[in-house]
Amino acid sequence: MNRTVDVLVVGAGPAGLAAATRLAAAGAGRVEVLERERTAGGVPRHCLRPGFGADALGGPLDGPAYTRRAVRAALRAGATVRTGVSATGWAGPLTLDLTASSGLERVRARAVVLATGARERPRSARLVPGSRPAGVLTSGELQRLTAPSRRWREPVGRRAVVVGGEPVARNAVRTLRAAGVEVVAVVAEGRVRRAAFGHVPVLVDTAVTELHGRGRLTGATVRAGDGRTATLRCDTVVFTGDWIPDHELARACGLPLVPGTRGPATDVAFRTAEPGVFAVGNLLHGGEPAPVAAAEGRAAADAVLALLDGRPWPDRGVPVETAGPLRWVTPGLLGPVPAPLLVRPERRLVRPLLTVGQDGAVLRRERLDGTLTPWRSVRLPSRWTSGVDLAGGPVVVRAEE
Repeated sequence: MNRTVDVLVVGAGPAGLAAATRLAAAGAGRVEVLERERTAGGVPRHCLRPGFGADALGGPLDGPAYTRRAVRAALRAGATVRTGVSATGWAGPLTLDLTASSGLERVRARAVVLATGARERPRSARLVPGSRPAGVLTSGELQRLTAPSRRWREPVGRRAVVVGGEPVARNAVRTLRAAGVEVVAVVAEGRVRRAAFGHVPVLVDTAVTELHGRGRLTGATVRAGDGRTATLRCDTVVFTGDWIPDHELARACGLPLVPGTRGPATDVAFRTAEPGVFAVGNLLHGGEPAPVAAAEGRAAADAVLALLDGRPWPDRGVPVETAGPLRWVTPGLLGPVPAPLLVRPERRLVRPLLTVGQDGAVLRRERLDGTLTPWRSVRLPSRWTSGVDLAGGPVVVRAEE
């Protein structure tokens, strides 16, 4: 079946739903959202903790409530939200092949918004050796197993080890305890706040080096920074954080990826190198909260509307890179208008000196107050990118202690 729509949004998480809501409300025409899962909403639909804003009466919203509100808003605005539909590849510019329960489809759009989100690296991608027993999870799998919407909840285990740092590991500890599971320890390769995990033992500067068990996990060997090893008796290990974008569709389109995030390179308006293709949310930078991803979806909608109104696609901008103990920076491209930068450090930095430069010239240098942490990004205002030479080399963001 061949169809045509005005805007095709791939991914019904916070970013995709927010973009579709604004586009449909602004009269963008036929706006269709695709979600490969059976339920729209993305990761928040499994998060029972509050912290997703407030409802109409001012009460706090948890993840499922936030998801229901986002889906209702998109439908009321006039967008179509389809679940159980997978985008399997590109059949040409702005044309996607889809697989649904009704069969194969080919859909052409005037604009495509990629909002496929991010996932945690599983045990295999972290190269943790050992046997392959049951009981090895990511925090996303843990949330799905314990979700209140499940008719039959599967037992998670009795004794668990959580691997990772704040805040995802803290939420995993909370979820395990609510499921009646004893948390033996939190294993963190870097430094974390021990107080954030209550009475749970926290092993810092420590890594899981091997998993044991036949049929079911029986233990995990850990190694401290000084070389000492120990085996923790457990039947469950939960790997948290260490996000990687779901970028398969972006790669199939041939979009350049940013080295730090492994997401597609975009400019400040979320335009990629392919005319008509946008990318938003945690596809660009895994681990940002749902409200941040939703805000990017709404901002990208303005650029999509400009494209539908006939404004030309800009030339490729100047790439942005990181140096020193910085994990990533977005946007990956800078244009003629100064743009704010979102930066995340690789490790804890106390009052770091940040420098933005190009071709050996310093555009701005400033020592930041406070502490930067690997689980929270810092926003640099647009004045940091003032003076970028569009004919020059890459812009480099550097951090020094």
